[in-house]
Amino acid sequence: MADLTGAQWRTSTRSSSNGGDCVEVADNLPGVILVRDSKDRTGGMLRFTPTAWQAFVGGLGEPGHR
Repeated sequence: MADLTGAQWRTSTRSSSNGGDCVEVADNLPGVILVRDSKDRTGGMLRFTPTAWQAFVGGLGEPGHR
């Protein structure tokens, strides 16, 4: 497993400013995009390849994917 200690997390711009329902993304590591719940930072995280992440994010704006 790759060393993920250098992950630099940022909160989604779509998250509310009141601290609720936030998603954090770390996209500074080579070959991996990490996603976690800001309310449970020590819990699990999702790992995406850059190609899979682009497909996921690209599909969010399509009808039927909301």
